[in-house]
Amino acid sequence: MSRLHRWATETPDKLALIESGDGKAMTFAALDARVQRACAWLIGAGYVAGDSIMLLLENRAEIVELGLAARRAGLYFVVVSTHLAPPELAHIVRDSGARMLIVSDRSVSQVAPLCAQLPPRSLDLVCVGDDAQGLVSYEAELARADPDLRWAARPLGRDMLYSSGTTGFPKGVRRALVPPERRDDPEPEVVNWQKSFGFDASTVYLSPAPLYHAAPLRYVMRTVEAGGTVVILRKFDPREALELISRHRVTHSQWVPTMFVRMLEIPEAERARYDLASMRIAIHAAAPCPPHVKEAMLDWWGDILYEYYAGSEGFGVTVIGPRDWRTHRGSVGRATLGRIHIVGEDGHEMPEGAIGKIYFSGGPPFAYWNDPEKTREAFNDKGWATYGDMGYLDAEGYLYLADRRTDLILSGGVNVYPQEIENALILHPDVQDVAVVGVPDAAFGQVPKAIVQLRNPALAGEDKALELVAFCEGLLSRVKMPRTIVFEASLPRLETGKLLRRVLKEKYQAEPEAGHRVRP
Repeated sequence: MSRLHRWATETPDKLALIESGDGKAMTFAALDARVQRACAWLIGAGYVAGDSIMLLLENRAEIVELGLAARRAGLYFVVVSTHLAPPELAHIVRDSGARMLIVSDRSVSQVAPLCAQLPPRSLDLVCVGDDAQGLVSYEAELARADPDLRWAARPLGRDMLYSSGTTGFPKGVRRALVPPERRDDPEPEVVNWQKSFGFDASTVYLSPAPLYHAAPLRYVMRTVEAGGTVVILRKFDPREALELISRHRVTHSQWVPTMFVRMLEIPEAERARYDLASMRIAIHAAAPCPPHVKEAMLDWWGDILYEYYAGSEGFGVTVIGPRDWRTHRGSVGRATLGRIHIVGEDGHEMPEGAIGKIYFSGGPPFAYWNDPEKTREAFNDKGWATYGDMGYLDAEGYLYLADRRTDLILSGGVNVYPQEIENALILHPDVQDVAVVGVPDAAFGQVPKAIVQLRNPALAGEDKALELVAFCEGLLSRVKMPRTIVFEASLPRLETGKLLRRVLKEKYQAEPEAGHRVRP
């Protein structure tokens, strides 16, 4: 018996999913019935264990039910951002081996430019919602599916998520399916998550972030499988988020620091009108939270803020609670999954307080899909794995980050690698050389700034800056677009050609507004 089916049997009338906006809600019995039909449909269509389906959807209940159906059918489900450019989407289709693409009436416009980059009829195309717009209708397929279809035991399916890579294309993390005989065994990551944050059948979880991110997607799926209720925010709005907490008596939530900033912008008198007393745990991650922002949230919400450090790869996790954070300001906590090692350039462990690369041992195995070289780079000779960050441990084992993947730009909780933007800008015929660095931003934490050397310096100016960003619109998703462009006569490079990015970081992090602003 699946975890969902158990709750559908024990608490059939309890709400499993609630969507913001129209307030659409679904009980555990209704959700289980739709998941069963979706599972039967996928198996009846010839999908075998280990096949992949791809979901190009905005935040909506169908992501959850299709994810649960894929798990039940032993499939991988690949949830991707609707903001990705066609080349990025085509890469993920090819790399993941997705046989089906599921879109909505809002994302269906992306089908034609995507399919133009793929072999004809290489994808089964399905549309959720009332208007299938010429594609196969998801609702029609569910109606035709046999809910009593039975099949031989299959492994338990998993998500397969993609994060940006330094080569410019997203990288997939694909874990082995859970064998049929172990489908009901507790998963270490889930046990650690429940122990750290107290998720159970009494949980009402608000998910304000996009579900194509690893943590929001996994937290939503796990909450439902634990018997709790999930409230999905279609698109983050600070006032709507607070109103949903009050209306649905939310107990748990997850945020990125940018959301805290926007909620704190609401006048204090207006904030006081929202009843937030039901909140027990508010979790944040994905980007460093400025200490003054975290302190303001603690003053407002009380000691319920928890922070974690982890990655989509899932081999190590640290967690810190509010009281520990007050006495270890700036820390991301102690290890709750895996054991932390700080390793120097010589490969040896560093003493407390010394900065080195952060490694974890003892966590679940992982590999980057179709990228053995990047997988090898993530491990050292002892078999310890790293997310690529630098940091140090104090005497009590609390971890402090010194840098986030060195070149990585964390913009509003989204990972952006400079080379992805550089690879796009360098294609413009007027660009001789280019570098991208992250600069401070009050709302997003960091935003990309492009430093450009033109072939003809006389062309430098606002018009050329706007032309360059327009050139990138078909190559980069919105979050990766530079916010400002500055022109320089030359970029600092060694004789070997290596870019001295550190020099540019030091200069422009002190002058974040320098140059031409090309995006709001």
